[in-house]
Formats: sequence, structure tokens, C-alpha cells
Amino acid sequence: MRVATGLSVLVLGASGIGHAVVTGLEGGIDRVDPFKDMKNRPPGGHGLNLLLVGTDSRDKITAAEKATYKLGGAPCHCTDTLMLVHLSADRQRASVVSLPRDSYAEIPSHTDRTTGEEHSAHPVKLNAAYAEGGPHLTVRTVEQMTGVKIDHYLEADFTSFMKTVDAVGGVEICTAEPLKDSYTGLDMAAGTHKLDGGQALQYVRSRHIDGAADLGRMERQQKFVAALVGRATSGGVLTDPAKFQKVASTTLDAIRADKGFGTEQMLELGKAMRGFTPASSEFTSVPLADDSFQVKGLGSTVKWDEAKSRKLFQALREDKPLAPALPARPKAAPVDVAPEQIKVQVYNGTTKDGLGQEVDKALRATGFDTTRAPRGGGPGDLKQTLITFDPRWDRSAKALATALPGSELKAVKGQGGTLNVTAGANFTKVRAVKGEQPEGGEFGAVTGDQVACPS
Repeated sequence: MRVATGLSVLVLGASGIGHAVVTGLEGGIDRVDPFKDMKNRPPGGHGLNLLLVGTDSRDKITAAEKATYKLGGAPCHCTDTLMLVHLSADRQRASVVSLPRDSYAEIPSHTDRTTGEEHSAHPVKLNAAYAEGGPHLTVRTVEQMTGVKIDHYLEADFTSFMKTVDAVGGVEICTAEPLKDSYTGLDMAAGTHKLDGGQALQYVRSRHIDGAADLGRMERQQKFVAALVGRATSGGVLTDPAKFQKVASTTLDAIRADKGFGTEQMLELGKAMRGFTPASSEFTSVPLADDSFQVKGLGSTVKWDEAKSRKLFQALREDKPLAPALPARPKAAPVDVAPEQIKVQVYNGTTKDGLGQEVDKALRATGFDTTRAPRGGGPGDLKQTLITFDPRWDRSAKALATALPGSELKAVKGQGGTLNVTAGANFTKVRAVKGEQPEGGEFGAVTGDQVACPS
């Protein structure tokens, strides 16, 4: 989850502020050597592949922060989040693939970094590779599972995450429904929120919001990365030397990276990625065959779908985009239920000729399943647009109300699955809305602008 910090390093490089500035900042990076003496590695493909790792280290967290953001407990010294990032050869696209931390994995033979004991290959959860063999074994395991050669390794922790978010001035996140997790202290009402570092940490750590657990958390982490990229590219960070210096020094001071990720690499990426936006990034997770695969001695693990995963990683090696090409659409507010799933009957509640047809057409244009046959029969002097709905379809009603600002909601038991809209004199326009989970094509991938808050 703190991996957003690592991705921001790449975005910050796009400023092109200069060799001297970046050289000075490079000294703050803690170095590791995850590729030492590695053999039998996958062949390199097109583009550049980075493994971004978030650990659960909390050594630099203050007592007050631990209490406020519920960061108590002993760390497992393992990877809490792993993301494989592919930068296309033309540097016009970044593909981010989340690797579930509880993925069933078979790590190769190695020497335990703590005890020095020799271990033969054995099954584990993917996040345990770091605990047993650090960055080196983590890279080896990921390469073995994906067939993708890792070019660079970046690692971040809780502290670097919070400081980076604060340094860019906070990150905007929107949600169509309330989010609450007693384990992290997250408590967000539906709507748009600007999160500081601590609040952002609660958002990306939460996994007890719904039944989706870690899988739902990964989706929120991806949404956050997209929002952070958007903030960095549009908030003046990349064009203001003072802001750049502050954010970059804060970020790099707590980052660990491989020895090959230095000044020249940052500048080369920076020159290639000027103009990078959330629309240039795409996000997905490894396709799963079983999200509760029981393994003796390990408990419940996440098992990848071998055929679909193989196809996904082949696309990365061949430098192909993962998200489907979609027609340009206006910014839309996220709603809990996609408009395509909502049946609507429109009535004209005024004396204005053609108002029902106007509302029906506008709702249909943003995706609602209207009857295409608006009716009269309204009171004739209705001032406020009215939405009536069966209480069993309350989530759909809230989505429809989002599309009709200023409308009134009224529950009617037994009305059934069709929602009724009686257009009032206050109707001006239909607001574009979209389901919170956009269509992701073959690999379930979405671009950053699809999950960002509407402007």
C-alpha cells in the first residue's frame, strides 16, 4: 500500500528540473542489492519492469501516530503489498499489476537471512518471501511466478508514505458509499475527501470494510496510486523547483532501491515521461482461480488462475496495453450501482411540453435503462423533481438521485424494480454518473482517469 510512494519517485522524475538537483537527492536513497548472484532469470522483454514493495515496518512511527492511526502490534517484517509496474518502451504507458500478499507461492531454495539455515523450495504465502530472504528472495519468487524479468526494485514503509502524501499537499479520494473500518479507524462518508498522510494510510490499509477483504483493499490502493499520480502531475510539483525539492527529498529519504536505480535512470525516465497523467496509467490485479485456497500449514491462501495469469504476464513481456480502448467520455460522478443496471420510468410533473422526453433522453445518454416512453399524468405544478423507489432498491435510488441534483427521494413499498422519476420545474440537467467499478476488459484493467474523482 505504501508503494504509491515508490511510484511517485518515477512521476517526480518527469520534472526535468536538472541533473544537479536529482544527483543531490539520490544520496538519500538507502541501497539494497536484490539481484546479487541471481541465475536462470527470465529473458528481458520490451519496456522496463519495476517491483514496488510496501513493508509493514513501523520503526519510525511516533507513539501518537500509532495511537491515532491504530498502528500498534508487532510487524511481521514481511511485504504488506507488492505491485509489478511495467513502463512501456515508448514511456507512454505504465501498467500496474497488484500481486496479492496471500498468494500461494513456492519459493526457491535459499539461505534464511536471519538464521543462516538452508531451505529447500517450499510453499508459502507470497509476503513471507521477504521475511525469509529479504528483497533478493522476493524478486526471485516474483520472477519465478510471473516469468517477468525485474529491472528495478523500490521499497517503502509507513513513514515514507505519510510524509510523501503530506508533502504533495494531500490527495483527493471519492467514494460512492461510506467506508468504515474499526481496525484502522477509517471513517469516511460518501463523497469526496482530501486525505492527509495519516488518513491516506488508514484508507489504503483498510481490509475490513466489506467481504472483499484484501482484494477490495487492492482496488482502493490502485485508486489511491492513480490519485497520487494526478496530484503530482497537476499540483505544480513537477514544475516548481521548491515543491519538487521538498517532495522528492521527503520521498527518497525513506525509500530503499536497487543499486542500479540512480541519477541517470531517474533523468532518463523523467525526459520520457513528461506529460504523464492518470490516463497514462492502467491498473489490474492477478486473475484468481480461488481466493480461499486451503493449504496445510499455511491456512487460507489466494490461488492464481494459471491460464489467465500466464496471458496477463505475456502481455507485459510483449509490451501490450492491458486496459481496453474506450471512447472519450465526460467526467462522471462515481455511484454504487452502475446506471446500466437501473430501470427508470420518467413522468412529466409540469406543464412544460416535452420535459419528460428531455429527461428520459438525458438519463439514457448517461447510461440509465429508461423505458424511452415518458408519460404525463403528473401534478402539473411540481416544483422539485421526485424519485420514488421500492426500499429494496435504495442503492439504485441514491445513484439516480446523484444524476438528478436537487431531486427528492421517496420510498414506496411494493413499487418493484423500476424507479419512477417525476420531473419538476427545478430540473436543469442530468449529471453524468458511472459505476464505481468500471469495465476492465479481458484483464480487468482500468486507466487512472477512470477511477479518479470527477473534476
